[in-house]
This record gives sequence, structure tokens and C-alpha cells, in this order.
Amino acid sequence: MCTALTASESGYYQYLKSCQRPNKDEALSVAMQEIHDLHPCNDNYGVNRMQLALEQQHIRAGIRRIKRIMREKGWLHKPHRRPKGLTKADLETQKNENLLKQNFHSDKPYKVLLTDITQIQCYDGKLYISPVLDCYNGEILALQMDDNMKKELVMRTVEEAYKRFPIRCAILHSDRGSQYTSDGFRCLLKDMNIQQSMSGVDHCYDNARMESFFATLKKELLYRLPTHQMKREEVKTIVFRYVFVYYNQMRVYTANPGGLPPAVYRRMNELTAA
Repeated sequence: MCTALTASESGYYQYLKSCQRPNKDEALSVAMQEIHDLHPCNDNYGVNRMQLALEQQHIRAGIRRIKRIMREKGWLHKPHRRPKGLTKADLETQKNENLLKQNFHSDKPYKVLLTDITQIQCYDGKLYISPVLDCYNGEILALQMDDNMKKELVMRTVEEAYKRFPIRCAILHSDRGSQYTSDGFRCLLKDMNIQQSMSGVDHCYDNARMESFFATLKKELLYRLPTHQMKREEVKTIVFRYVFVYYNQMRVYTANPGGLPPAVYRRMNELTAA
């Protein structure tokens, strides 16, 4: 056979050995599939997030190789629609200084916070979602939802964060919606010794990191559900579970060292500092 194929005997046996060894790409593909199987939302992982997830399992692979395998397996996703802005600016309100100026970095937890409101259509009406995000690690510290977007919604959100975490003396950044410029909301921040910062009128990038969270929430969860056929209470339960069980505790977060999930990164640093 070797003579017919013009191949050496040693080359033939080397070929047989290579056939018996598992393909390296196949082994990597299996590891990537296992990462997907850890949580239903993990199938949203892009190339960079998948690389970090592999590194957390002590598997190193290049971006090009990961991208090629993901393309072959149909794991690369097309961009989804972008959520539109919701809150309308109150142009009559005295202009507050934008303290962040699009710098969403913080060296310490509970010092630089973001908030905003988004909405999703449900069977029995719109559901309004109000979170507070910590710029230190990307963690959602508090989350409130309701069937309206009155100032009480955002006030309850900040009160929840205040009860759960030491956010006194923090900077809280939002847009210029009437909820955030209301006397009730401002008095609440004053009582908590929280400094208010607000975006410029029609300057969507002034709160870009908060908008990025909303885009992730909708792309990975809400746009994949028939929310228009689901009641608000059912959607609320799903959103709470996604945020506090998956997003904070499990999801690879590329902005944190090693892609650590927000709450995991915070607890790790708290233990180190203790």
C-alpha cells in the first residue's frame, strides 16, 4: 500500500496515529459547547467573552481560532436592534454639572453610580425598568420595576441600593428626565449625601455605560422572549432572575480583570482588603 501511495512506511504509521488522536479544534469546540450549556444566556457570548470564559477554565486559545470555530458552529450572532431612548428631558430645569464627562471608571466600589429607565412591552401594558449600576465592577446594585415611570420608581431604586450597600457620599449620574430633576428625588439624594450628576440635553453618550447594560439586557433576554404575550409580573420575575442570578453572579464581564462576573469580582476584592 505504501508503494502504491508513494508514501514511506513511517509516514503511514504516523498518519494512523494522528487519526486516532482527537482533533484539537474538536476538543476546543467541546469546551465551548460546555460553556454554552452552563446557562441558556451564555449562547450570547461573542468571541472576546468566550475567550475569557475559556481562560477561566485554564484553556488558552487565540481569537482567530475561536472566531473560526464559532462561525463554523453557527455561534456568531448578528447585531440586534438598538433600544431607543425613553426619558424626555425637562428643559426648564436648572442645568446641573455633568460630573462624569463620559468617564465611567471608578477605582473603588459604591463611589460612581449610574441609573436610567427603559421599557418593554408586555401583554398587560408596558413594564418600566429602573436599575442602579456601579461603575467599579459593572454590578447592578438595585433594580425596581413598575407599570409607570413616575419619580417614585427611581426613588425606590435608590432607596433599595442605599439599604443594601454603603453608597453614601457617592456620585449618581442620570439623564435629565423629570423624575431625576424632581424636588422629591433631589431631596432624597440630599438626605443620603449623594451628589447628583446629569447628562447634557440629547447627549446619549453621557450615560453610555448604562445604555450598554440596557442593550445587553434586551439583546440577551427580552428580545428573545414573546414579552408582548406575557404578563408584567412574569417578565419581572425573569428580569430579576437574569440580573441577580446570572448577570451579577455568572456572566463573563469583559471590563473586569479575567472577565470575572461583577459580584464575584467585588467579593474577591473585599476578601483581599479584609
